Amino acid sequence: MSSITLKIERDKSMLRRHPWIFEGAIEKTEGRMNSGDTVDVLASDGTWLAKAAFSPESQIRARVWSFTKSEAIDNVFFKRKLEQALARKQEILKKHNTNAFRLIAAEADGLPGITIDVYVNVVVVQLLSAGAEKHRGKILWAILQLYPDAVVHERSDVDVRKKEGLTPLVQTLHGELPESVIIEENGVKIYVDLINGHKTGFYLDQRENRRIAASYCAGKSVLNCFSFTGTFGLYALAAGATEVINVDASDSALALSSKNVAINGLDETKVTHLKKDVFQLLRDYKEAGTKFDVIVLDPPKFVDSKHNLNKASRGYKDINRLALSLLNENGTLLTFSCSGLMPQDLFQKIVADAALDAQRNVYFVQRLAQSEDHPVSGNFPEGYYLKGLVCKV
Repeated sequence: MSSITLKIERDKSMLRRHPWIFEGAIEKTEGRMNSGDTVDVLASDGTWLAKAAFSPESQIRARVWSFTKSEAIDNVFFKRKLEQALARKQEILKKHNTNAFRLIAAEADGLPGITIDVYVNVVVVQLLSAGAEKHRGKILWAILQLYPDAVVHERSDVDVRKKEGLTPLVQTLHGELPESVIIEENGVKIYVDLINGHKTGFYLDQRENRRIAASYCAGKSVLNCFSFTGTFGLYALAAGATEVINVDASDSALALSSKNVAINGLDETKVTHLKKDVFQLLRDYKEAGTKFDVIVLDPPKFVDSKHNLNKASRGYKDINRLALSLLNENGTLLTFSCSGLMPQDLFQKIVADAALDAQRNVYFVQRLAQSEDHPVSGNFPEGYYLKGLVCKV
């Protein structure tokens, strides 16, 4: 088998079982290597370390499949990984009474570059690395062993594939894809747009946080910013909110938000769906003196790289300052950052500084993270990406 030999003392992360090998850590390569090929990873003294997928166009030159020398990267390997992940996540399905969950969260579940979400009888996959691309057929086979009657759809329409020398791709791999599916979680029904929805169709990572947010909403007015299909607002209505305003820039997302209210039999007179720029709307509300009891800020990723962390921090500070200024006394702000490059302590400092600028005393009463089916493995701390804070004023 072809091999990669690491430079002296560049094997420390491998010994801690971190799955990434960067271009700068490699001393030499031997043998023929095509994109996605499985190669042996060797220490500088020739000691065998791992089997990895080779990616010639990425700065992450190889991603580890296995730290066991005898383990073949074959159909059985992928089936075993899926079965192990499913076994870990059975309790989550029961806890939240849900039929939608993340089966495979890439590196965190031991399959770099592979995301697999299950929405009732539709399995949506994202293959974002050269190794994942190489083994598409094996991955599909493994999925159908666990879900033989499922529709399997690929949503690899993500720009990060370009860093691997791959083009974005959308295709149905098995069965006939419906336009949408209705999932359930915590007693709430939700439409998932499988064709145009964000990510694989929906944000499963906020499931637990939606439930927590609802606990603050009974008898309250709620402003749900960057609402997407309105699920934070949906939970709020179900919990007894007196008024919910969902704000998003997408007509299709807001239309689905309205349908979500209807299928749950909730009072449609209590909810407003606004197509607005959130930053401008918050400024307009501040100028008008409008106040709310609860505000949810769940913006898209502001931080794409370490180089724009400072710029993103200013964006987070500005939007949190505006939101804090709109809260009634004893009001609640639930604010999030979905960037892995934003440290938890920095995010909290940004919100604290925003409170100073807004001349509000802020109290952090809960720290939030991604749902349990999006784990953070001990060898891959980068898997911790979603940070949230529950703030009282």
